Amino acid sequence: MLLKRFYDDGLSQASYLLASERSDAALVVDANRDVEQYIAAAEAEGLRIAHVTETHIHADFVSGSRELAQRTGATLYLSDEGGADWRYGFAAESGAVLLQHQSHIDIGDLTITALHTPGHTPEHLSFLVVDRSAAPVPLGMLSGDFVFVGDVGRPDLLEKAANVQGTMIASARQLFQSLARLRDLPDHLQIWPGHGAGSACGKSLGAMPQSTLGYERIANWAFHITDEAKFVSAVLEGQPDPPSYFGEMKRINRDGPRILGGSRRPQRIAAARVGELLAQGALLVDTRPAADYAAAHIPGTINIPLNRSFTTWAGWLVPYTQDFYLLIDHARVDALDRAVRDLAMIGLDRVGGYLDCDEDTLATWRSTGATLGSIKSITPGQLAEPLRKGELSVIDVRDGYEWDDGHLPGARHLPLGNLPARFAELPAGPLVMQCMTGSRSAIAASIAAARGREVWNLEGGF
Repeated sequence: MLLKRFYDDGLSQASYLLASERSDAALVVDANRDVEQYIAAAEAEGLRIAHVTETHIHADFVSGSRELAQRTGATLYLSDEGGADWRYGFAAESGAVLLQHQSHIDIGDLTITALHTPGHTPEHLSFLVVDRSAAPVPLGMLSGDFVFVGDVGRPDLLEKAANVQGTMIASARQLFQSLARLRDLPDHLQIWPGHGAGSACGKSLGAMPQSTLGYERIANWAFHITDEAKFVSAVLEGQPDPPSYFGEMKRINRDGPRILGGSRRPQRIAAARVGELLAQGALLVDTRPAADYAAAHIPGTINIPLNRSFTTWAGWLVPYTQDFYLLIDHARVDALDRAVRDLAMIGLDRVGGYLDCDEDTLATWRSTGATLGSIKSITPGQLAEPLRKGELSVIDVRDGYEWDDGHLPGARHLPLGNLPARFAELPAGPLVMQCMTGSRSAIAASIAAARGREVWNLEGGF
């Protein structure tokens, strides 16, 4: 059989293409919105995408399953488990085949069997893969957000992200029971998970691309707890704060993602329009590295650097309800296409325009008589005395579990993702933004500076 893994670093998300050597048909599992990559990969292997499915209604990215099936004419398969509230709203109009526990998809010598594995979500399916040309026993399992390398899918997202109250303890119990159902499966079974390290869909995901069930039985903490009550407590403890956009993703993916029909470049805007847009209250996101933004930027803009964390923080900080604008790093050739693609992955399609943020743009801003902004930094040694005297307020923008593990005396806790909504809670006077390494606090400092506050970024972080 052919198994090809696609991995998106910004989402820490894996999707898969499977095919049998005795058929030209291929199956894609858990496609993201960049559907061209799957089409190109299939063509390169002389295959046609005939089947598309996904393990569950995703919370951390916009699914590409609907669009990929429409583009290729493939049959779309969707879960029919989980109850009425968690069935796909677009299944009928898309002609989807509904899958239940023990449903099969046959491709040449491959048999893919759906297993209902609730816990992370009520409708979650995992897929056992048998290659009959090699052996009549399962070869691997596409585990989605059920079993990861070193971890399991968090069961609290429905309550914390989708605001379905009173569900996380029941979901944790379902997850425990789903793990128990793996007891009769062999140690050699390969585990092909839907996420890797960095995903907020668990708390301790490993970076290895795959594992085996036997190894997870040895190394994965979740397989070591045999008491249900203790498992429930352990799986809910220390989970990171889910990004605010997760609830939006759940709604989009349940009701039906919008068909993109290919990528579209936003229009370029003149540097002279920046002041007008800011005066109108528009959000302008400067995507340059934090050091470049700190050295010189247009006041009123915020900084979300175009790096591996760009998608996450854009999802937290950029609204879905209005147009926004991008300032692009002129020195990076692929910056615009990368930014637009990464934003589309989480449904942030309302890019009203962009401009290159280079010396000419900054000079145009200065030519209007306006000054450029900068973000000052402060070292721990410089901070100690003014903090002791109460001359500065330190704002710790890390997650709650990080704060609980230890924090600076006198600091106040306000996680970065919540900063815009809770900005009024900040104390008066100069601020020092602090995180673990200085990267999240740099974004926080840009938000504070955009709102007219005097702010420093703590070098090196906690």
